[in-house]
Amino acid sequence: MTPSDYDVAIVGGGLAGATLARALAGSGIRTLVVERALAFKDRVRGEGMLSWGRPEATALGIDGLLDSAGAIEVRYWKRYLGGAPRDCRDLIATTPGHHGCLDFYHPAMQRQLLDSAEAAGADVRRGVEITAVEAGTPPYLRMRGAHGEERISARLVIGADGRASKVRATAGFTVDRDQHPLMIAGVLHEGLYVPDDTVQYVQNPAVGRAALVFPLGKQRFRSYFVYSSANTPRTMSGSGHAGDFVTSCVETGAPREWYEKAEAAGPLAAYPGADTWVEHPYRDGVVLIGDAAAASNPAWGCGLALTLRDVRVLRDRLLATNDWDAAAHAYAREHDAYYGALHRVQSWLMLLMYETGPAADARRAHVFPNLAKDPGRAPDMQGLGPETPSDEAARRRFFAEDVV
Repeated sequence: MTPSDYDVAIVGGGLAGATLARALAGSGIRTLVVERALAFKDRVRGEGMLSWGRPEATALGIDGLLDSAGAIEVRYWKRYLGGAPRDCRDLIATTPGHHGCLDFYHPAMQRQLLDSAEAAGADVRRGVEITAVEAGTPPYLRMRGAHGEERISARLVIGADGRASKVRATAGFTVDRDQHPLMIAGVLHEGLYVPDDTVQYVQNPAVGRAALVFPLGKQRFRSYFVYSSANTPRTMSGSGHAGDFVTSCVETGAPREWYEKAEAAGPLAAYPGADTWVEHPYRDGVVLIGDAAAASNPAWGCGLALTLRDVRVLRDRLLATNDWDAAAHAYAREHDAYYGALHRVQSWLMLLMYETGPAADARRAHVFPNLAKDPGRAPDMQGLGPETPSDEAARRRFFAEDVV
């Protein structure tokens, strides 16, 4: 085999790409990171990592870096049903690892982790656009930057470039997609009248809507509105619709006083909530991680933890052997198993919490009283993630099919 320019070429310098680059470069692997942006700006995305992702961050050694980037631990997860308080979970007291939700401002996290990857020895190139990936042995990466066109080879090309991955598209992967009209709108707020130690989750399943607030510290909050595009006519993108966003959250059941002194401090944007994924995200020298491999429905908040699971599993597989083709296949099989478990459970939650109509109302009329009597029937997405039971017995128990 002809020697490659790099051992690993990673496309994307976000949470997935930067964390993996730092880990591999720190282990002596020749690592390139190609990042399109010169500077990271505020965009609507997930900024709360559920408790089950915290051990992944620890295993990857990035806890201190996230702390330095301003991450805060949020202890409580408070739910409302149709505007009425339902329960408030102490995550530190009740999750297996005794961790809260770790919330952070995305641009600060990206800067911190990508700088750390560079300090660990990765070659980081900012402001570079990927034009194509050529799968093969070795795979090649075509890119365009300030110095013109370039074609480089690597033992592995890793796509960490998000839900609209160019690596995935040009390398020929087939993308699967859920078929439902769920949308997620989000905005950065300052001055919301809610505590800094609690995630607020307002659910209104009768109309298929939810409103969420994740504290980011320093009186900043990432606010979300979850809705079906089929029954919500309001446009939810663009600063001119900030009032519509607040109105929609209040109509869903969020207290109006939360928003009375709130100001939008970033763009308002809406995007599809349906999962997209690739079965077996490795082929011919090209690996996908993070949202490029599987973009989990943001309504359930698993995206950041899932990304770090991908990074940790791929890192461990690559560092355990010199046969990287076998290692990448092993990662892909493991990814399919844990993502598949998440996807199954989230499909149950979608059916219960966002489907509308008489049949859905009848289902909730049966399930909710049984969940109230026995909360252990519900999957534990916050604490266990993909380790929460997801077999047929768990499904029947969740939907109280064992109760006449």
